[in-house]
Amino acid sequence: MTLPRKGPAPLRLLFLCVHNSSRSQIAEGLARAVAPPGVQIWSAGTEPARVHPLAIEVMREIGIDLSRHRSKHYDETPWRDADLVVTVCGEGEEVCPVLPATTRKLHWPLPDPSRVEGEGQRAAFVAVRDELRRRIAELWLG
Repeated sequence: MTLPRKGPAPLRLLFLCVHNSSRSQIAEGLARAVAPPGVQIWSAGTEPARVHPLAIEVMREIGIDLSRHRSKHYDETPWRDADLVVTVCGEGEEVCPVLPATTRKLHWPLPDPSRVEGEGQRAAFVAVRDELRRRIAELWLG
């Protein structure tokens, strides 16, 4: 069952995390695949690192190419113009920039799949991808 969207459908959307390497990159790719035409979508971090290879791999499995993505600092995006900022990690709540009062914010505290060690890491990336896919689809449902 899908829950109704809370608030207006976003037209300028930023996914924010600390490293902009896994969750926010996956979210950007998924949102670009399902957003209506004309929606602007970015991802960024407060301490950008690199796009994690497993993020690229699990997205390739569903036909979304992140191979040309790069980690970006939020100052490299027009984040002040976003009408919705989605933080996708717990750390994001503490290190987010001060957002304009008119900016709507959602917090989706998903576990960092890159912190999982060993055999379970790939499964952690798939689980985060699938959860983000579900949540992002709801952003444009009425």
